[in-house]
Amino acid sequence: MKLLTSALAGALLYSSVMSADAAVYSNGTATATFIVSVTLQANCTISANPLSFGTNGVLSSAINQQTTVSVTCTNTTPYNVGLDAGSVTGSTVTNRLLAGTATGNTTTTIGFQLYQDAGRTVIWGGTQGTNTVAGTGTGTAQPLTVYGQIPTQATPRPDTYQATVTATVFF
Repeated sequence: MKLLTSALAGALLYSSVMSADAAVYSNGTATATFIVSVTLQANCTISANPLSFGTNGVLSSAINQQTTVSVTCTNTTPYNVGLDAGSVTGSTVTNRLLAGTATGNTTTTIGFQLYQDAGRTVIWGGTQGTNTVAGTGTGTAQPLTVYGQIPTQATPRPDTYQATVTATVFF
């Protein structure tokens, strides 16, 4: 009986605590306000897709391909996007190089170029105000097309030729 009485008392106590939270009061109200805030500063991110010229044979005519670099900047933030010369020794913005990857062929190169325009006349470099691409952020991703070309040139031995180009967003 004592156990039943204790259980009943516990249930009643729990019930009164639970109903106190759900009670309705009519004595009045009071309010308070608070500020919710966030500070946004100018910021940008950049991503790039690979550029593949595919599988080819003799380099007797130009090979054209394109890819995209995507920039996301806070709304109204001005930016410039630059592309460096690439990772191959001796490569410059005006004379970019792809290097062979096979053992014993890493110093053999193929010339290529990256352009800002579909006509492939304006080289895309990394010097702000000279050869970068300017824009203004919208708060969403903005794709920029990179136009690539391997021009006609002497064809080196068969291999996979590659370089790593770094895209930078200045803001």
